[in-house]
Amino acid sequence: MRLRILCMGAHPDDVELGMGGTVASLVESHEVLILDLTNGEPTPHGSPEIRARESQKSASILGAPRKTLDMPNRYLEETIENRKKLAAEFRDFKPDYIFAPYPVDAHPDHIAAGQLAESGRFYSKLTKSDIPGEPFFPRRVIYYFPVHIRLRMEPSYVFDVSSQMEKKREAIQCYESQFKAGKKEHIIESVLNENKYWGFQAGVEAAEPFYQREITLFKNWPEGYR
Repeated sequence: MRLRILCMGAHPDDVELGMGGTVASLVESHEVLILDLTNGEPTPHGSPEIRARESQKSASILGAPRKTLDMPNRYLEETIENRKKLAAEFRDFKPDYIFAPYPVDAHPDHIAAGQLAESGRFYSKLTKSDIPGEPFFPRRVIYYFPVHIRLRMEPSYVFDVSSQMEKKREAIQCYESQFKAGKKEHIIESVLNENKYWGFQAGVEAAEPFYQREITLFKNWPEGYR
């Protein structure tokens, strides 16, 4: 079954860092859209134009189209207006599943993005509203984990990205303004090493962790279960 999957982040590079390998795998069988809520600027070494070029190059490596909204970087909030904006995007793309930042983080924008995923999903199904499009309710919100906090993660599951690690590295390295120019390339290695840790826990080379609040239902167990 070909699914529609929306992977949202507060900033360009959030999706790549948290679930770049999963995106590279999902695009092989499903329709995937990367949605950045902000353009990620201002930053010390970036600009809107630079970030746009970097993010599009990264998305092309992962094989997914990308869209950027006009919400403000550094000041992203879970507001009624932003709920409606996101609900309109959900109605337009009609994702079966939404991936979003886990809303426990040191970065306020990541917290707001995770909260907006749930509230935007709820608003997307409202009738008799001024939100563009027809009411639609995505099946589930799934969270990927942050890199701004030393969080003791308890994932619901991990996704095998062993075959996508080099592609994930290449996608993240596109953000030269954030890592190379800022002399923060060690962050890339930390993220990839963390993926290797979760892979070790699951008996594979590398894996990305995810969390979901809603219970998982199997109808054809153990297919896909390991």
